[in-house]
Amino acid sequence: MKVAIVTGASSGIGWEAALEIDRRFRSLDEIWIVGRNEEKLRILSRHLKHANRIVIMDVTDWEDMDAFEEVLKKLRPNIRMLFQSAGEGLHGRFDEIPRQDETHMVRLNCEALTHITSICLPYMKQGSHIIHIASAAAYSPIPGFAVYSGTKGYVLNFSKALRGELKKRRINVTAVCPGPVDTPFFDNSERFVHGLGPLKKFIMNKPKNVARKAICDAGFKMRVSFDTPIFAVSSILSKFLM
Repeated sequence: MKVAIVTGASSGIGWEAALEIDRRFRSLDEIWIVGRNEEKLRILSRHLKHANRIVIMDVTDWEDMDAFEEVLKKLRPNIRMLFQSAGEGLHGRFDEIPRQDETHMVRLNCEALTHITSICLPYMKQGSHIIHIASAAAYSPIPGFAVYSGTKGYVLNFSKALRGELKKRRINVTAVCPGPVDTPFFDNSERFVHGLGPLKKFIMNKPKNVARKAICDAGFKMRVSFDTPIFAVSSILSKFLM
């Protein structure tokens, strides 16, 4: 059974990735959509032409993760694509954001992503793809986004290193580094401070564009996917400016 697994599928980039995978890959048997919001996942499910499996799960809950691993052991799917979009960010000074919120961000953006990759990798074969949503912030330590940019730096470097390790198995890994994206991300991230202000609507990309570009770049076995050329250039400049 050939499957694609999308985490963070209840909104934003994950939602659009599931739709794009559904449109693009006809040879898949199922698309597994993973998230905490059952109502939204059921709405997404109705938009998919492929057979699909709704996986209600908190990726930061180890019991949920163990249960998911047991499902994989039982069904032994051939995972053709793992698209990891679950994540969060908080904008504000490190010493002004509650400790539990900062550490949860690390757990979600880093630990959970690593855990799911480890769980799914045994079921991936030659030609499979792993796509991790990082951020343009991964290239620069950003005051006011200290922990978030740190976690996305981890995602970027982990993805690059894993790509090298999996080269002989011919499993491709792509890190996606978009700029600001018009998703519910900022509803959560700006709980403590307003970051981008009125400029947001001028610089934000659409999640559909980011998901489509990411999947297209993965098809070309790109190491990193940038949603616009400006962030590709800024990633190079950051090496000299920081």
